[in-house]
Amino acid sequence: MLKRKSLFVLAVMALLSCISFPAAAQSHGGDSAFNEIFGLVELPFLIIAIVFSFLVAKRLKGGKFGSGMQLLAWGFLIMAVGHLHMQVDQVYNFNLFNTLLGDVAGRAAWFVALIATWGLSALGFLKIYKASSL
Repeated sequence: MLKRKSLFVLAVMALLSCISFPAAAQSHGGDSAFNEIFGLVELPFLIIAIVFSFLVAKRLKGGKFGSGMQLLAWGFLIMAVGHLHMQVDQVYNFNLFNTLLGDVAGRAAWFVALIATWGLSALGFLKIYKASSL
């Protein structure tokens, strides 16, 4: 059963990667196109990291390891939303935060999201580290 799930995840990851390449290949320009390609290619891998983070946290059923993994998963989710937002802003020149909240509040929301991502990741790793040194 595990092999079947692993093969399914690898197939989904490959499909998402293949979908990302044609979209990124349509961009024009030097370094900007290079950054767009890798920005789009990283999104499927972030999605896979999020899925596995939540699956591992669920499998660990709480505890210090599970709660640490849960914090990491939420940090990865916020990070993925931020990266998706950056790609939409770069490719389509549409900034959702600035559109909804205005220039200053949009930047503040972006900063809060960054701090939340780093904070959740740091707390998750700290919990896992403390649990591993018992």
